[in-house]
Amino acid sequence: MASSAARPASPDRPAESAESARPADPEGSAPRPHRVVVLALDGLLPFELGIPQRIFGRARTPDGHPLYEVVTCSVRPPGPVDTDADFAVLVAHGPEALAEADTVVVPASYELGPVHEEGVLTEELAAALARVRPGTRLVSICTGSYVLAAAGHLDGRPATTHWASAGHFQRLFPKVRVDADVLFVDDGDVLTSAGVAAGIDLCLHIVRRDHGTAVANEVARRTVVPPHRDGGQAQFIERPVPEPQLATTTAARAWALGRLHEPIQLRDMAAQESMSVRTFTRRFRQEVGVSPGQWLTLQRVERARHLLESTGLSIDQVARDCGFGTAQSMRQHLQATLGVTPTAYRRTFRTANVSAGPSANAAAGTFA
Repeated sequence: MASSAARPASPDRPAESAESARPADPEGSAPRPHRVVVLALDGLLPFELGIPQRIFGRARTPDGHPLYEVVTCSVRPPGPVDTDADFAVLVAHGPEALAEADTVVVPASYELGPVHEEGVLTEELAAALARVRPGTRLVSICTGSYVLAAAGHLDGRPATTHWASAGHFQRLFPKVRVDADVLFVDDGDVLTSAGVAAGIDLCLHIVRRDHGTAVANEVARRTVVPPHRDGGQAQFIERPVPEPQLATTTAARAWALGRLHEPIQLRDMAAQESMSVRTFTRRFRQEVGVSPGQWLTLQRVERARHLLESTGLSIDQVARDCGFGTAQSMRQHLQATLGVTPTAYRRTFRTANVSAGPSANAAAGTFA
């Protein structure tokens, strides 16, 4: 499922990956964890402030070593930072931490002042951001995008923010190509997300981009959240929770997930819910935010990623097991969705503990 709003960086572009950004430690024994610095601004939302620590902080190597180091800093010397709740948070680092960041994350704040009203940085915030090294990956959650835009980092680039702020954001920053309908936008070294929970989706996407689906799925399991929602999925879903006694498409989705290796027709999915194709398609989009065909392709891509990482199956066999039919078809879908070939993806992310009997994992029917 290709989306201009979700353009994962290719594993063939190591300059933008967490692996390449982590230099070896002084002993040369292992690369240090990728440093994520979260900028805590007055009026911040505690939920969003905690997302980077929860997601990046849970990412581990197979032997348990952390893949990221998460540091929270303020634009002022260490001390309390006000939130939009009835408590403040005590931040242990000042703006100097930004100079050591590999990735900077800016969560939302309700007290952005001239940033939100005029599209300009305060002197204090400008001085803090000036410490960020060129080439550092920049990430915003919700209206944290205002900070990146005011600093000029989004000029001429695609970006998103909370749907309720999108119109104001576009008027304030006309050079930004705002997409108000997506969960997040990956534009390589600058990534923006929609509101609140979309920050979880974006952080998981970054872990997946850096280290593959196995690591990201493990983080998702520990966090008890869906392992993957594509960036191109709609922010506002008409019916995220079905009305009482209203038929849903849940059973059809479960039925399809168990048969990804088979040809699946839209009418077959509709039949699982005893709906007409037209009614099913409308209800599916209302509940999921994308069409059944887009959703099905995404599930097959995700399963292909899992098999490429965790098994030694041939490219042809992976294509058949995922329902793409041919290696060429799978190659086209992975290129469109991920920007890489199956071989390049496997070379980058295949885990070291692949079973000697590669068909075992496939036979188990696991789905990432």
